[in-house]
Amino acid sequence: MSGSLPTTRGALRNEARFAHRSVKAELRANLVPALRAGKRGEQLFPGLVGYGETVIPQVVNAILAGHDLLLLGLRGQAKTRLARALARFLDAQVPALAGDPLRSHPLAPIGAIAEDIVARDGDAARVIWLTREERYSEKLATPDVSVADLIGDVDPIRASREGYDLGDLRAVTFGIIPRSNRGIFCVNELPDLAPRIQVALFNILEEQDVQVRGIPLRLPLDLMLTFTANPEDYTSRGQIITPLKDRIGAQVLTHYPASRDDGIAIMTQEAEPARVDGCAPVVPELVRVLIEESARAARVSEFVDTKSGVSARLTIAALEALTANVLARGLALGEAAPVARLVDLPATLAAMTGKIELAYEGEQEGPLKVGWHVLGEAVKTL
Repeated sequence: MSGSLPTTRGALRNEARFAHRSVKAELRANLVPALRAGKRGEQLFPGLVGYGETVIPQVVNAILAGHDLLLLGLRGQAKTRLARALARFLDAQVPALAGDPLRSHPLAPIGAIAEDIVARDGDAARVIWLTREERYSEKLATPDVSVADLIGDVDPIRASREGYDLGDLRAVTFGIIPRSNRGIFCVNELPDLAPRIQVALFNILEEQDVQVRGIPLRLPLDLMLTFTANPEDYTSRGQIITPLKDRIGAQVLTHYPASRDDGIAIMTQEAEPARVDGCAPVVPELVRVLIEESARAARVSEFVDTKSGVSARLTIAALEALTANVLARGLALGEAAPVARLVDLPATLAAMTGKIELAYEGEQEGPLKVGWHVLGEAVKTL
């Protein structure tokens, strides 16, 4: 923590630059200068290739409008990465009341715990500083996630011992969402959450209260909620309940790379190819094109379940596997710069087959045959 930052509530009171504001207002205020500077597309969200004219403008609109966000798309379309990138528009550091699990602003305490701290310590109450990384949290939704995991649970033993009412926030062990207060919280694969858990999220969005074990708890949380979902989940594993979907301000559809060049750029950017001292494999552009074309062929293949999608991770893993194969050959032959060849392409099959969901016709053929078919289709495009 920088020594120039206030360390007590009283010292903070004299610092107008740290005045309390909502998370959505903060995101908007930090985005506006970037827009005024002429930044757009990937300049706003570096590393998100191919979204500059499609997805990113819609996300920008959602931030400016102060909306919660649902990113809807097939697997491997950088939905979670985009959600994480939102944190770049949070303040570098913000003050929070030390000892408060809800991370209240020291000058705007919420809940009985924060109020007790202020009543006890006054302007001497200690201030901690939260970085933007600490203010982003996420949870992968699974059917067994409970209200206690996300919201919290009433501790009857603590309530009895301390003399609290069961509806008192001091009797609650908070879950991940309240502990993410004054930040961004992302629920990945939202449809996997049981309907009753989605109702709890709906209550937070709309009413700022929730019921735990039938006990109503008032939680005036300050959050930007972000969700990711796969359209296939609507029918295969679950669905987003209508009241919750209706309350999410913006729904943005993601997509796979629109062009071959975008796909190759993503693959090259994300892959971490194997290298050792004295042996640096070389992968020609032609081989990268074939790997990208194999993914594009898989996305339209009759043997592949197109509703499930073919993740961009396929090309990343395939490039890494192919490079490893070239490296192994180079080490065996004592080459300093072994070059990838067409005969190295079968090394990508192990990386491909686990990332392709087969349709009925593909199940009859088997994953290995489908992998060879996809590689063959890729070669035909040249």
